[in-house]
Amino acid sequence: MEHEQTPLTVPVLDLLADPITLTQQLVDIPSPSGREKSIADAIDTALRVLNLPGVEVFRFNHNVMARTDRGLGSRVILAGHIDTVPIADNVPGHMEGGVLFGCGSVDMKSGLAAYLHAFAHLAADPDLAHDLTLIAYEGEEVATEFNGLGHIEDSHPGWLRGDLALLGEPTGAWIEAGCQGSIRLRVTAHGTRAHSARSWMGDNAMHKLSPYIARVAEYQPATVDIDGLEYREGLNIVHCESGVATNVIPDLAWMFVNFRFAPDRSLEEALDHVLVALGLKDGGAKGIEWEIDDAVGGARPGLSKPVTRGLIRAVGAEKVRAKFGWTDVARFSGLGVPALNFGAGDPSFAHKRDEQCPARQITDVAGILRTYLTTPV
Repeated sequence: MEHEQTPLTVPVLDLLADPITLTQQLVDIPSPSGREKSIADAIDTALRVLNLPGVEVFRFNHNVMARTDRGLGSRVILAGHIDTVPIADNVPGHMEGGVLFGCGSVDMKSGLAAYLHAFAHLAADPDLAHDLTLIAYEGEEVATEFNGLGHIEDSHPGWLRGDLALLGEPTGAWIEAGCQGSIRLRVTAHGTRAHSARSWMGDNAMHKLSPYIARVAEYQPATVDIDGLEYREGLNIVHCESGVATNVIPDLAWMFVNFRFAPDRSLEEALDHVLVALGLKDGGAKGIEWEIDDAVGGARPGLSKPVTRGLIRAVGAEKVRAKFGWTDVARFSGLGVPALNFGAGDPSFAHKRDEQCPARQITDVAGILRTYLTTPV
């Protein structure tokens, strides 16, 4: 993480401004992971300046939270991370041909701007149909130990309670429901080193690993239907390594195997499935060992929940699809809170030097949120 620098003044944000303007303001505040103080200060100050009646604003590290308490019978959480990947000569941002360019424009300052805009305009609106919780959190783009949602869960879990959580990930103004889980195993083969001219004196570790490589290559992944959405699973070798020199039988070979699984499987079920598929359920052959390198559960879509249906109507049922990949919606799902990804822009531009977001989609997301949050269930 980069060294935190303290700005001389707090940047000014206008949460009541047009959401495109607000996105530009957020993009122009540098906030690579580890340097979120300035943008957290700006959001914190902007929320308190509004002085919204009955709204609680809370600061925890570089996480800024706010919530209403109007007894509306349901609560929707609007969550977005404030950090970005390292800046690549793309701050400040600029508008060109109806497209906003700049670091974080799509991942996810446009989604965060729409959420901040919705909260600022609706928290005291008599037409608000759901109580709201806003969470602007740090440390999403780096190791999970720095993730602000995880810190909030550990220290202030009450802030993560709700009936539905929306995460401002870029989805092109579609609903991307739930997310896949992911397990990464390191499978290692041990052998005996020898000169390749006398190979019978050694035990080739790469050869010992090869049957497990073949099992992955032959694996037939499933397509799983959940709430009418298709989640495509996949088992793949994502890294493989062996070799000492071109005339040496290798005594070590290892690979990373990644299983992306549908959210109907628990982590335990997914691990069991991978071990069976690899033939490692009972430990595998002599000299073969495995360990979990990383494992995160998925998130079920929760589209059948009453609090979710209004958002589907506002977006359009034809604009709902499964989320491939893992996002922080899984953290909410693990707490029993259905969660959806909903934001502006094409995620394929995330983390790129020419990161960009169509301005029209920012307007669309903000408008859909307003319709959804002011329409009775």
